[in-house]
Amino acid sequence: MKKSEFPPLIERARRAQEAWAALPFRKRARALKKAGAYLASHIDELTETICRDTGKLPLDALSAEVLPAIMALGYYRRKGRAFLEARRIGGGNPLMFNKRSRLLYKPYGVVGIISPWNFPLAIPFSEVVMALLAGNAVILKTASLTPHVGRALEGIFTAAELPGGLFTYVEMPGKDAGPAFIGAPEAPGVDKLFFTGSTAAGKALMALAAPRLLPLVLELGGADAAIVREDAGLDRASAGIAWAAFSNAGQSCGGVQRIIVHQRVYKLFLEKFCALTQGLRRGIDLGTMSSLGQKQTVRRQIETCLKMGARIAAKSGGAFFQDEKTAEAPALVLTEVKPGMPIMEEEIFGPVAAVIPAADDAEALRIANSSCYGLSASVWSRNRRRARSLAGRINAGAVMINDHLMSHGLAETPWGGFGNSGLGRTHGEPGFKEMVKTQVLVDDILPGVKRNLFWHPYSEAVLGGIRAIVNLLSGKARQRIAAVPGVLRVFFRYWKK
Repeated sequence: MKKSEFPPLIERARRAQEAWAALPFRKRARALKKAGAYLASHIDELTETICRDTGKLPLDALSAEVLPAIMALGYYRRKGRAFLEARRIGGGNPLMFNKRSRLLYKPYGVVGIISPWNFPLAIPFSEVVMALLAGNAVILKTASLTPHVGRALEGIFTAAELPGGLFTYVEMPGKDAGPAFIGAPEAPGVDKLFFTGSTAAGKALMALAAPRLLPLVLELGGADAAIVREDAGLDRASAGIAWAAFSNAGQSCGGVQRIIVHQRVYKLFLEKFCALTQGLRRGIDLGTMSSLGQKQTVRRQIETCLKMGARIAAKSGGAFFQDEKTAEAPALVLTEVKPGMPIMEEEIFGPVAAVIPAADDAEALRIANSSCYGLSASVWSRNRRRARSLAGRINAGAVMINDHLMSHGLAETPWGGFGNSGLGRTHGEPGFKEMVKTQVLVDDILPGVKRNLFWHPYSEAVLGGIRAIVNLLSGKARQRIAAVPGVLRVFFRYWKK
């Protein structure tokens, strides 16, 4: 699609959205139930399509993409109505007893979604579902590397028999997508944009969006830390971290990259983790990378680490990254890493993890928080109280205890990071609320009121009355008592003509 063809899609979506937003929630949910039925009846076909586009293993595609999509649709259809209900705000001060405030939620209008290649079904599917249930129209662009999954998504939402123009799938080069979706002040594009991808691309989109003050949700890069305390169950920790580091060939923004292990259990953990890494079977436990280009990027980052003194402690089967004929790549464990290396400073989007010793929790926390990214993290410990305390001090948007990566598959938990990992949230109630604008409605319930206390005409009496209110609220005990008569006098101004 050309950029010049985009404005008519926006206008068509706006027309469809007006009628869609006017429908009761139950009718919107009923339409999306058809999409769920289609999804459930095409599980094998969708799994095969994901594998063909991405190089994923069938188990990764089914468990991390298709299953979360099915769970998400059921969750948002059940909970969406409650998320959108008007909510009363409790009064903030008894002196404003006559005001009643409520929060209302309004759809943005046309929501744009630009999704990535690493989870091409699961990531956009949930966002499309939330946007539609909230009363928006959607224009979706998936990654150019995964066109067949994009067309499969189009088939899923076509099965919902939505009004024409309400959901539109487009294919266009990534370089054209940002300008087309965002538009310009004189020719605006979508009303809100959701983007998942690199931090560099997210920053470029922010610059494009600035002239319009277009709201964005950006889910960007990560360099996740896993902290293994000395009281951790090392069998579970090594197995769980190996999965979080190497599933999807390490191409998960919330995968483990830095493993920070208490020095008392460092050697034993490293032995277990290296044994698991060496036992990964190509094509059975470890899929291929998405492209040769991505593999080359990761290879350059690893070579830089090695030149700076890092050591490969373990490698799964298969040739090293120099093999240019295939997107296959081994899982690697690095040790003797230090600040300044790519493994410590950058996102490495491939099957590579570093194991780092730490003297205690304080040092582990310092290393974990030294990254400019803050997407997700984990703490591994048998002591849940201490683990929760440590987890709460990690600078990351999602922190798991004795697990990692899987929280993205929980529809109820918000997903998003701090720092260079992005802005806003997807998933859960916070993610659902990103699909709507919040409006406050303030109602005055006092009968027969002629004027507010602070309206014109001003006078010394009014000034004295307001001063009395201030003293009543914030003065010392004697001042509060002395202020009561002045407050009562000014109170009757409500009914004075």
